[in-house]
Amino acid sequence: MAKVKSKWVCIECGYESAGYLGKCPECSSWGSFNEETQFSEKSANAVNNEFINKEKPELLKDIQLKDDIRISTNISEFDRILGGGLVQGSLVLIAGDPGIGKSTILLQTGGELCECGKKVLYVSAEESANQIKLRAERLQINSNNLYIYPQTSMENIKSQIDEIAPDVVVVDSIQAIYSQNVASTAGSVSQIRECCNLLMHIAKTKNITVLVIGHVTKEGSIAGPKVLEHMVDTVIYFEGDKYKSYRMLRSMKNRFGNTSEVGIFEMHSDGLKEVKNPNELFLNERSQVAVPGSAIIVSNEGTRPLLVEIQALVGTTPYPTPRRVVNGVDSSRLLQILAVLEKRVGLNLSKQDVYVNVMGGIDISEPAADLGIAIAVATCARDVVVDSQTVIIGEIGLSGEIHPVNNIEKRLNEAISSGFKKAIIPYANNVQNNTNKIEIVKVKRLIDAIGACVCPQTVYQT
Repeated sequence: MAKVKSKWVCIECGYESAGYLGKCPECSSWGSFNEETQFSEKSANAVNNEFINKEKPELLKDIQLKDDIRISTNISEFDRILGGGLVQGSLVLIAGDPGIGKSTILLQTGGELCECGKKVLYVSAEESANQIKLRAERLQINSNNLYIYPQTSMENIKSQIDEIAPDVVVVDSIQAIYSQNVASTAGSVSQIRECCNLLMHIAKTKNITVLVIGHVTKEGSIAGPKVLEHMVDTVIYFEGDKYKSYRMLRSMKNRFGNTSEVGIFEMHSDGLKEVKNPNELFLNERSQVAVPGSAIIVSNEGTRPLLVEIQALVGTTPYPTPRRVVNGVDSSRLLQILAVLEKRVGLNLSKQDVYVNVMGGIDISEPAADLGIAIAVATCARDVVVDSQTVIIGEIGLSGEIHPVNNIEKRLNEAISSGFKKAIIPYANNVQNNTNKIEIVKVKRLIDAIGACVCPQTVYQT
């Protein structure tokens, strides 16, 4: 009887070791090694021989692009983050928290593709055919081209792909699929890497679009080795609070389109519905009465400008160390802005709690939101109100200066279309158009911006 060999694999980066290590020498993660059984070289060679590419190299000038290289999903928000639709032969990974709507959006996408005459194979490794049928009835999906295949074996999945020859394959989820060539349980690093590699070969050799659902860890990253994100063509995160109705699809990697694109949906009883005007969605959550600590910014998410409300609350703390609580903003960025407010504006916040929240559940990461955050904090600390018809755009430097931002024209156009009358922008930004449609106030320093955006009735009456 042959001796069973095992190895230790880092779940973060896939680094392999003969013994357990407390810290991974590749990615410096602690406690990330799991023991796995090694598979035989015979099985590995069999897999490699099965996918030997018999095609010959072609000259770049001789390669002809097909007109139908992209497939529209008939869901405009999904097409936006994909760069215009699904690319034939691509491998797309969609990740998100449990219950966020990953299976729902892909089942809806499969139904829409079938209505366009495409053949879709939906592989479910976590649900039965009856459970998927119940969801399909709720989503009002009933197509003759949609095949449901509850299966966890990668070899069986491949055989059905060869037999049915679908245009699109959906795998739900990659962590539940296993290959018989790997002697470890489903969800392990080796299994995820092997199954993803097989799906990638299927997509490239058969020109089939493969959509894969991936689980996330408690830290919010995709479960499995980091090489999983490198192997796929597109990585999409499903964001949002599952206890609220709004969902966001965010493209983190896309070989065929822009990254950091955002698609916004609203969850209903009959599935996810597109939000055509997200600015109206976010601004509808504003309070009808102007209060201190509220500022409207124009954030650029991919190619789309979004009007978002920043709220701040400043209050005296009963504790020796004041609290800094943020939601939707990077905490280190907030600490930097508070330091600039204290040093350059003279606003003493060392004994006060500061809470900052981005309305609508969206995460703001670009520096153009700095000025809006600073003004929201400053107006709340001084009980003054920002003009409700003013938008604020700008990046703050450590010396209190306001740096220019990109796509200023597109941001101003969005503010004008939403009915805003005034815009606070960096002095270095040149604006050629829209000077007659909105009042533009250019500022060089943070203290000038604070004085330019408050209402004439500066004291807030409770």
